[in-house]
Amino acid sequence: MKVYDRNLTGAAETNGSGAAQRTQKTASTSSSQKGGGGGAGGGDRVELSTTLSRLSRALAAESTERKGRVQSLATQYQSGLYQADVAATSAGIVSEALSAGLK
Repeated sequence: MKVYDRNLTGAAETNGSGAAQRTQKTASTSSSQKGGGGGAGGGDRVELSTTLSRLSRALAAESTERKGRVQSLATQYQSGLYQADVAATSAGIVSEALSAGLK
């Protein structure tokens, strides 16, 4: 990766005439980088693996499924039809506490 700092100037450019040279140099550098399909001036590029893409889709699907389940439970609760499984709830609380090291 190349970094061009336009704020760096040489000692010979202190009289103001260097500003036009810097502008021309910057313009030519920019135009040569825009055409890049490869090589040193091709610009930045990011490649993400297909595994990451699949993971993203799976997480999005899980999120959608979870939203549906929460909505269903909320509807049941509001209508008074929700019946909590006390044994399963307490087993889950104890299991989580034990796995976290809380005894």
